[in-house]
Amino acid sequence: MKETIQNIVEAIRQSRTVLVVSHEGPDGDAVGSSLGLAAFLRAAGKQATVHLADPVPELYRFLPGADQVVATIPDQDYDLAFVLDVGEFRRAGKQFGSFKRIGRTINLDHHLTCENFGTYNLIDTAAAATGLLVWRVASAYGFTADYDTALCLYVAILTDTGSFRYSNANREAFEVAGLLGEQGGLNAWSVSEKLFESQPRKRLELLSRVLPTLEFVRNGQVASIAVTLDMYAATGTDAELTDGFVNYPRSVAGVEVAILFRQLEERRFKVGFRSKGTVNVALLAQGVGGGGHHNAAGGTVDGTLEEVKQIVYGAVEEARW
Repeated sequence: MKETIQNIVEAIRQSRTVLVVSHEGPDGDAVGSSLGLAAFLRAAGKQATVHLADPVPELYRFLPGADQVVATIPDQDYDLAFVLDVGEFRRAGKQFGSFKRIGRTINLDHHLTCENFGTYNLIDTAAAATGLLVWRVASAYGFTADYDTALCLYVAILTDTGSFRYSNANREAFEVAGLLGEQGGLNAWSVSEKLFESQPRKRLELLSRVLPTLEFVRNGQVASIAVTLDMYAATGTDAELTDGFVNYPRSVAGVEVAILFRQLEERRFKVGFRSKGTVNVALLAQGVGGGGHHNAAGGTVDGTLEEVKQIVYGAVEEARW
């Protein structure tokens, strides 16, 4: 792993133009690690462009550089492309998938199901967040975090560890978060207030319709909720505001696996799985054509809500734990 990091550092030193991308439907780690990497690269004198296939969620638009994220990749040559938090290449989006003007590709990821598609692949499933992998590279480069880099990477770590409540919150996560706070002069409360104490009213209106869908299977070990297109229409919301909803069923005593059924189209649902640590939900997701981490995974299933539930619950009942 050290050799891979040194290869990446050398590739950065030799580069001038760098493209940074992450997965569709970006979460806090995707946004934070992408913007944090871009901030570091710019501080190192590189021309860095961040492309995301989907818009930056409103919750993370306070981060430095969020307003510079591009929906269309500028048609130019890039010496390097960093692909962050992407286990499956297709999840970086169709536009990046067909873009050819790239020298070398560097893949930083912590998914159990990773395709290793980069020239260099820094993959560590023990890393609590991709933001930590970005910091390993920046630190090896000899970089001291400025405010912008520190804030973005801190948010990446904070969100992917559930504010350090999840079982993936290991020693590295705490130590790097503390170091970023010190080097970047961060105010932890100010960050938490923006992330957790500034929810739009419409999010709660949507949640009030989602929670009544709560149901339990497998003797209460599995709990699920569902979000439908009708709920979005009734509240004037969209999928962006569902981030974190799956944690409500996950928080119930006795529940080991939480599931969020999120409707994408009339007969298509995104299925998100969350585990408290005992169950490897990446294996459950693979059973429905998806993938992910030990504690967080997902996939897409076609059918009505009841049909999708039948498929997913069937996989859950057959799983051993």
